[in-house]
Amino acid sequence: MTRIGDRIAKLLKESGYTQKEFALMCGVTEAAMCRYLKNEREPKIEVVANMATALNTTVEYLITGKEDQTGFEDVYRLVARSTISMTDEEKFKLIKLLMEK
Repeated sequence: MTRIGDRIAKLLKESGYTQKEFALMCGVTEAAMCRYLKNEREPKIEVVANMATALNTTVEYLITGKEDQTGFEDVYRLVARSTISMTDEEKFKLIKLLMEK
């Protein structure tokens, strides 16, 4: 059975971010991130939310390991949280996708 640190480590490896970059994105020190990845500590829920956003996943997956059935509200919240870091080109691409019939 995997633990939260194992799931974070797996997604971090797939993301291509360094541990230092990821720690900065999540608002924690590199030392704290190291402890999370080794399952020595569990991150606060605010940090888990930042991790989920950075890794394009859900808080539920990071905490439980369960893939959830994402509904409209979940997608809306994810997009709303992500718009700050999106370029205009990415926003237009998303709009184009939504407008397709």
